[in-house]
Order: sequence, then structure tokens, then C-alpha cells
Amino acid sequence: MRWFRLLWLLLLLLPAGGLLAWRALPPAVAIAIAVQGPAVEAIYATGAVEPVHLARVGPAVRARLVAVLAEEGQRVVQGQPLARLDDREARARLEEAEARAGFAEEEAARLRTLVVRDIAARTTADRAESEARAARAAAVAAARRLDDYVVRAPADGVVLRRDAEVGEIVDVPNTLFWIGEPRPLRATVEVDEEDIARVRPGQRALLRADAFAGRPLPAEVSHITPRGDATRKSFRVRLALPDDTPLMIGMTVEANIILRETAEAVLVPAAALRGGAVFVVERETARRREVTVGVQGPERVEIRRGVSAGEAVILDPPARLADGDAVRLRR
Repeated sequence: MRWFRLLWLLLLLLPAGGLLAWRALPPAVAIAIAVQGPAVEAIYATGAVEPVHLARVGPAVRARLVAVLAEEGQRVVQGQPLARLDDREARARLEEAEARAGFAEEEAARLRTLVVRDIAARTTADRAESEARAARAAAVAAARRLDDYVVRAPADGVVLRRDAEVGEIVDVPNTLFWIGEPRPLRATVEVDEEDIARVRPGQRALLRADAFAGRPLPAEVSHITPRGDATRKSFRVRLALPDDTPLMIGMTVEANIILRETAEAVLVPAAALRGGAVFVVERETARRREVTVGVQGPERVEIRRGVSAGEAVILDPPARLADGDAVRLRR
């Protein structure tokens, strides 16, 4: 019986001893090797592609469109008619103004003759001459307004787009034609006001467009508008595009304006960071290192000081891990 009790006690103590031994083992950790690679700090923005030279052309009056005289892709010169509006009412008003002016001038001439014969007073003739001049000025203004019913090209260029159809009622806010040059192009993007202070002309930018997925397209900051948009809290930035860019007018783009670029930066997984430090494994011992962080991406982080390429860093360090603790590698 005695030996049976000893065996039973031994069986009870074995699991407890195993638990204590397991708890005494160093924590198992996963590691990654710090590597060298490119790190880019950039400002993100979105916008669209447009010509550098572009004019939006609309009507000067509200009227029905009766003729379209230019098509997309056609080159036009300054002053060339692009469309005609229904001007019948304007012509009727011009004829009326011409008739009034003619009658007023005849009446003024008749009164001047009567003044010479001492039949009419000079003040009456002077008043008639003043009325005649006013009537003639009204006729001239009506003739000038008649030209408003012709939509003309404001400058030399190519009709890049036409939004005009015969029969439509068009008004002053409408844009009927886009006149410009197909090259050079630029991208106009909106940069958040928090980032605009770091943007400078001459900085390189990389663009991405859905039409050219996976292909970064070069650009360069050429101009920053001095006044921002208080409602959108952003500033407009112009990005010059090279002449051989495959981007087309009107395409939407995502831009990364490059602030700093390091070709051989030390990179570690983002999961290695904890409270501004990382743990480096040295001979199965965790060593806490304060680090200076540079560019932070979703997967990797640039370490500017504190870790060298080739060192092993602990991923997702346990909450209780302290400097000098022993660790074992997780299988």
C-alpha cells in the first residue's frame, strides 16, 4: 500500500511540476531582419489632368442655339465664330433703334433750319440735337449687342470639347466649347492646408491613374496658388507633365509629391515598433532600443537611428517584455 500511495503522489505532482517548468520558459517571439531599401516621404493629393492653355467659351446672352460652326478637334483662330444664337428679337430692336435715331436726326435738322429762319427757338433745336445723339448712341449699342449672338473663339487653339447642340436654350453660365492646346498638359491637385507649407516648386511627384494601373507617371510641382480654399481647407497645386505623358485631358489622378527620398534606408516591419522603441534579439536576449522613426508606411517603417540593417527585431513584442529578458524563437 505504501508504494501505491507514493506512486499516486508522484502522478499528482508531475502536472504541477510540468506547469511550473513551462512557466519558467522564456517567452516565444517571432523576429524579422532589418533590411535596407528605398524610403519615400510624400504628400498625397488628388486632382485631374488639364491643358496649360485652356479657355471655356460660353454665350454672352440667353437664347436658342441655331447653328454650330466648329467641331471637336478643329483648330480655330481668335475671333472665329463657333456658334450662332437666335438673334431675331435683337435685330428687331436694332431696326427700331435705327428708326428712332433716323427720325430724331431728321427732326433735329428740320429745327436747325427753322432756327436759321428765326421761326424756332435755339433751345428747342439744341434739345432736338441732344435727343438725336442719344437715339444714335442707342442704335450703335443695339448693333453691338447683336454681336453677342455670335459665340467666338477667345484665342487660337483646338476645340478640345463641344457641349453645344442646335435647338438648345443656352445661358451665360453654360460652357459650350473648351478651346486650348493638347500640349503641354498639367495636373491640378488639391493639397491639404496642413501639408502645403512643405510643398515647393521643383519637387518631383509621381502620379497614378486607373488607365495605367501599376505604372507611376512622373510630374513636377510648377505652381502653388497663393490663396487657399477656406471651405475645403486645401490649396491648388499645379504639376507640370512631360510632353510624352500618356495621360489624357480630363483623367483623374492620385499624386504623391515627394518631400524626401532615401535610397538605402533601414526598414523594419511596422509591427516591431512599441512606444517609440524596438526590441533587438542579441544571443537570445531582448534588448530595448530607442529609435528615431522616419517614413511610416502600412507595412514597413524607416528607422533613422537605433537599428542597423541585418539586426533581428521582435515582432509584436509581448506587453511584459523588458530590456534584458531572455527570449526563445517561435517555431
